[in-house]
Amino acid sequence: MANEYATLASLKRARKIPLSDTADDDAMRDALEQASRAIDDRCGRAFSLDPVASARILRARGRVVADDDGDRLLVPDIGVEPTLIEASGDRASWTTITGWFTGPDDRGAEQAITDITRDRSTWSDRWYRITAQWGWPAVPKPIINAALLLANRRFVRLDSPEGVSGWAQEGAIRVSRFDPDIEDLVSPYVLPGFA
Repeated sequence: MANEYATLASLKRARKIPLSDTADDDAMRDALEQASRAIDDRCGRAFSLDPVASARILRARGRVVADDDGDRLLVPDIGVEPTLIEASGDRASWTTITGWFTGPDDRGAEQAITDITRDRSTWSDRWYRITAQWGWPAVPKPIINAALLLANRRFVRLDSPEGVSGWAQEGAIRVSRFDPDIEDLVSPYVLPGFA
């Protein structure tokens, strides 16, 4: 199964369905998969961790932000501290870079590294090869909760193909297209430019 941000068991518990009831398991798994990929699309990133370290080559141009601690090189999500950072002007020969630290400073255990600062130095307009395990060390709890809410909506939606979830005295109760609770959960994880 693909990388789902919530488990089938947790979705069943949320819906108060006994774990032994397997009648809708395939539909619920599909809803979890769709919800997880929709969150990826909304955020512009995936909340998984590459199983092994690999090298990526980045150009510093457009990725450097100056702040009080020095110049920060903005990098794609890194789940585990980089093992090697090298610099090159021509991408043919590489020199190892030392004296760097990762950020953000207030990063929790389940948050990805998103920048690298050189200690008392700047990032020149060169190519940098970074070897690391890319991604997120763990799926953040708000993303898990958003996946459960969205998967539940998608699963329930199977019973309301016309967008009507029920009837009230005032008429049809429609399924809304937008869920502000899901948006509140995922919005802190949206990459700039993906909003």
